Amino acid sequence: MWIDVCGIDDLQPDSGVCALVEGLQVAIFYLPGPQAVYAVGNFDPFSGANVLSRGIVGDLGGQPMVASPMYKQHFNLATGVCLEDDNVKIPVYGSVIDDRRVLINSKAKP
Repeated sequence: MWIDVCGIDDLQPDSGVCALVEGLQVAIFYLPGPQAVYAVGNFDPFSGANVLSRGIVGDLGGQPMVASPMYKQHFNLATGVCLEDDNVKIPVYGSVIDDRRVLINSKAKP
């Protein structure tokens, strides 16, 4: 189910925000270069805190990622896989920009 979360102008470029989507904390990241929006679970499995939306967004090897603000593990924004430990994965949600609105799918990708 797609949910209209916010306008693209509500997001800061190359940064994250947290939104409550059907009771789940979802970290949303806007990358203006490729005009892409990524949505992942806000929960950092290493620190046990809901902080990923405050992480540093970047690119490692051509892949978009966020570094946790707590212990600095890197998570691929497209797959949710931790780059330091591929046994750890965060939820990834479908996200699109439609008519300058950000839509999030409330079901995590497998």
